[in-house]
Amino acid sequence: MTKEMIDNSYAVLLQNLKKEITQARIKAHLSVNKEMIVLYWKIGNQILQRQKQEAWGSKVIENISKDLRKEFPEMTGLGVRNLKYMRKFAYLNSDLAIVQEALAQITWYHNITLLDKVENKIERMWYVNETAKNGWSRNVMVAQIQSNLYQRTGKSLNNFSGSLPEAQSDLAQNIIKDPYNLEFLDIKDKVYERELENKLINNIRDFLLELGQGFAFVGNQYHIELEGEDYYLDLVFYHLKLRCYVIIELKTGKFKPEYAGKLNFYLNLMDRRVKDDADNPTIGLIMCEDKKGITVEYAIDGINKPMGVSSFKLTETLPEKLKEYLPSPEEITKLRETSR
Repeated sequence: MTKEMIDNSYAVLLQNLKKEITQARIKAHLSVNKEMIVLYWKIGNQILQRQKQEAWGSKVIENISKDLRKEFPEMTGLGVRNLKYMRKFAYLNSDLAIVQEALAQITWYHNITLLDKVENKIERMWYVNETAKNGWSRNVMVAQIQSNLYQRTGKSLNNFSGSLPEAQSDLAQNIIKDPYNLEFLDIKDKVYERELENKLINNIRDFLLELGQGFAFVGNQYHIELEGEDYYLDLVFYHLKLRCYVIIELKTGKFKPEYAGKLNFYLNLMDRRVKDDADNPTIGLIMCEDKKGITVEYAIDGINKPMGVSSFKLTETLPEKLKEYLPSPEEITKLRETSR
């Protein structure tokens, strides 16, 4: 055996050992996290049950914290505030099986953040599952909550049920949002479509995060030639779970019925000129600033190519109640003039 062969064999062995160690460490970390979450639930549950049985007040938690920290001085997480979180955690999640199967898949830091920020149990569990599935950091999870991701998911107007097989249709329905939050572009004034497209490309990581897991960027102004004519598709992605191309057409005004016809043509182009036999039918999405439901319904009805229509927002809209207390543009102008 030559030295080169020995070196190569050693390199393969070393790589395999590194992989085994890394996987074991990940499993160990997950195991430790699960044990800690279950322990915290048990502590919180016992405090909760005893308080009910003995009619103890909140003062008892201070005493428990003091005594436990004295007994286990090396152990963190036994402060009053964290014990109260444990109690709340057990109160809102009475089923230990759910704690073990779902809640223990994310960190305690994620869990207490959800306790603070999401009141609805169904919505909270949705964020738990999405965080575990997508590997969101705590900050990313908070950003998704603040953007109302739960309320926006699966809300687009589309024809998926009539143009895709059931399993494909359900998945497509759940990956398309409405509206899309493009506040990360920091656009304050009116913007043209090409400028919007360029900003999205320059912030592609943020845009991919907003689109959701599974989207891979293919290109912008994607060129396809047909009978001597050139056609350019705004944005093209490939979705790894749907196993299909996704075309996104950007419109900075309100939705117009003719947009659906143009997108239908692009979908035919993509399916016949680009996609492989192994790929599923291409899906199209029109993203516009505004849309009217019935107009969209009439525009896409009868089209057998899968497409959806969603709106997007560039800035956070103020609640109507808050608007009442803010000065109008005219009042601001007057204030500026009087202050000179």
